[in-house]
Amino acid sequence: MAGLKELRNRIEAIKSTEKITSAMKMVAAARLRHAQDLLEKSLTYRNNLYQATGRAWRVIQHYMEETGNSVDLPSICRESENKRKYLLIILSSDRGLCGSYNAMIVRQALARIEELKAAGKEVKLICLGTRAYNALKKYYTEEIIRAAESPSANGVSYAEAQTVAQEITRLFALKEIDVCEVVYSHFQSAVTRHVENKQILPLIPPMVISELPEETFENAYYESEPDFDLLLSQLMPLVLTEAVFDIMINSQASEQGARMTSMDNATRNAKDMISRLTLTYNRLRQSAITTELIEIIAGAEAV
Repeated sequence: MAGLKELRNRIEAIKSTEKITSAMKMVAAARLRHAQDLLEKSLTYRNNLYQATGRAWRVIQHYMEETGNSVDLPSICRESENKRKYLLIILSSDRGLCGSYNAMIVRQALARIEELKAAGKEVKLICLGTRAYNALKKYYTEEIIRAAESPSANGVSYAEAQTVAQEITRLFALKEIDVCEVVYSHFQSAVTRHVENKQILPLIPPMVISELPEETFENAYYESEPDFDLLLSQLMPLVLTEAVFDIMINSQASEQGARMTSMDNATRNAKDMISRLTLTYNRLRQSAITTELIEIIAGAEAV
């Protein structure tokens, strides 16, 4: 009977685990819907901002081609000659139970760091997420200049994106970095995501235009107040903040999608295991009952 008791205890333990994973799946699904809503709501602002910036840059480009004169671009758009100092911002989660989400991000970050170091570049790191920090501090403690919790821990806010944008802009203005890249997971669907390595500084205007369809501009001529060069200098910091914000909400949606998928798989595996163990338990119980009946009958015949 010890075997039956052990099976019964194990089935009860797995049922408890199933309840937990099922609840975590529902929480992740709710957070994923919120992140997807945020992505959709920010899309209109993002497109309008990028279109305005693209139009300003097209007019400035046309002016430079016609006159041969150059225009001073905003400081965050000016590329350094040597591009020797790199800053990598790595976005991961604070908690596990989300499948290979963090492992893929860390793997991409490690590959990029080694690639830059092999090319003789100086690398600095900002880890936004405990999982990436714990993985990278073993090898690159001196390169990590700041570590903080994941932006998605309490829900991404635009204020957080502004803070990060201001921090990297300050480092760029002080010539402490020449290039800033972000390693994050880009959201495609609840079950599909891919890790990207995206440059956000220097933020040259063609990078903005490349994300818009060609028919957005065509051959139309636009006038603006103030002048386009001043307008561009005011728009580009907004574009940088929006780029950081878009990366953060994509990272948040990817994390919740990965967690929902992982918990769904865990719940289904728990159900399968409960079914197999219940079948084994019933067979053992039936065998034990049959053995007892045989013993009772044999004892009665002996009397």
